[in-house]
Amino acid sequence: MSEELVKKITEKIMQRMDREKNPIVVNISNRHWHCTKETFEKLFGEGAQPTNIRNLIQPGQFACKETVVLKGAKGEIKKVRLIGPFRNYNQIELSRTDCLTLGIDAPVRDSGNVKGSAPITLIGPKAEIALPEGAIIQMRHIHFHTTEAQNYGVKNMEVVKVRVGTPPRDGVLSVLCRVREDMKLECHLDTDEGNTFNVKNNEQVVLL
Repeated sequence: MSEELVKKITEKIMQRMDREKNPIVVNISNRHWHCTKETFEKLFGEGAQPTNIRNLIQPGQFACKETVVLKGAKGEIKKVRLIGPFRNYNQIELSRTDCLTLGIDAPVRDSGNVKGSAPITLIGPKAEIALPEGAIIQMRHIHFHTTEAQNYGVKNMEVVKVRVGTPPRDGVLSVLCRVREDMKLECHLDTDEGNTFNVKNNEQVVLL
């Protein structure tokens, strides 16, 4: 066995040991929505601005006071919270259970990929807007800052395996890696996934 191959194998072993020692915080992402400034003003009034009630882990993102009713072919879900700031597209993130309640068939997508996604109606205090697309089931993912990605040995848009939960409700999931300078280390699962593995906010997952 060559010295170079031995070195590579050793590096892989050390990296795996480091991953085991450095689990990643996980938070459960409940149903929520993002929108354009135009959509927000239609729903809440001309000149209205989102009200920040809590900063989130991801830099610059925040939970808003403003909520809407989501309406689908079969039902409604009330008090669905906006996540700011404004984006250049409308996106409603749901679980599969939410989709069954609403009677819509939302595809599993990465954030921002809303073209051809499911239609949905938003009901605010000033208007009701029927969006032709925008409803998705968010792909489970991990946010990495670029230096964190280097430390864990992952690349942007790479799919990795993580161990979630504790016996007897533990399991292994495939998770998308998102790497950007404006991100901070955090894993997001939706409510269905959290319930399946009995995972709660601020618990941890291990990158395998």
